Amino acid sequence: MEDRYHYRLIARAIAEIDAAHAEGLTPSLADLAQRLNLSEAHFQKCFTAWAGVSPKRYMQYLKLDLAKDLLRKRHPLIAVAAATGLSGSARLHDLILRWEAMTPGEFARAGAGLTIHWGRFETHYGPVIAMGTGRGICGMAFTEEMGEALAFADLAKRWPAAQFREDPAALGNWVAAAFAQRGDVSLTLTGGAFQIKVWEALLQIPEGAVSTYQDIATAIGSPKATRAVGTAIGKNPIAALIPCHRALRKSGGLGGYHWGLTTKRVLLAREAARSEAERSPML
Repeated sequence: MEDRYHYRLIARAIAEIDAAHAEGLTPSLADLAQRLNLSEAHFQKCFTAWAGVSPKRYMQYLKLDLAKDLLRKRHPLIAVAAATGLSGSARLHDLILRWEAMTPGEFARAGAGLTIHWGRFETHYGPVIAMGTGRGICGMAFTEEMGEALAFADLAKRWPAAQFREDPAALGNWVAAAFAQRGDVSLTLTGGAFQIKVWEALLQIPEGAVSTYQDIATAIGSPKATRAVGTAIGKNPIAALIPCHRALRKSGGLGGYHWGLTTKRVLLAREAARSEAERSPML
């Protein structure tokens, strides 16, 4: 429950900061704590525990123009191997992600004969529903903004012929490792070949960095398919682990986010703050 409390606190802080910016104001830590009906000390403690950096530093990443700043400063070119085999792995800090795509035949069967385990979990970014097979996580959705029922239905419809069994213990180690960024996590991707290539490209964007729909289209060898890339990103079934939140419009706009723009901003802000803290540990 502590993670949910911290996420809601951050979401409220974003709303207050946006309201202040709309009036041409930049709230101080004391002002923001007062707006949230918290003591300054408690507010600072919660922020530091959640973000790993001081509230003053973190506040800089909650600006409305965060996306433009990240695009200007942390916009690496990404490359995807021409023959990916639709599977791979990546290392992020102490977390190793491994992913494997369903075969075309498995995809066509829409989960027939498959049992998918699911559960509810608390994370730094609010509650999530996670789903998985014996081969890895196949779905993860933030539920704070869209609601649990809609989130479950959205994930389940991708496997219309599967059987679903509530069994959080079957997924607990993967989910815990994913949000602690320590250990091993396996993913099972289900989608068409084009979608999976887009998702693999997203997996090449480092934490604390962002890319554009256009760059992703170029990376997968389809530079004119920007709109199709955007559609594929919007259909990403695995929140946070396949980092569609790191894809922005070329203009620096946030674009859409399946699980809510507040969640996207929180993800980007926390990742940017963590990345800078690792480079400058005294912040």
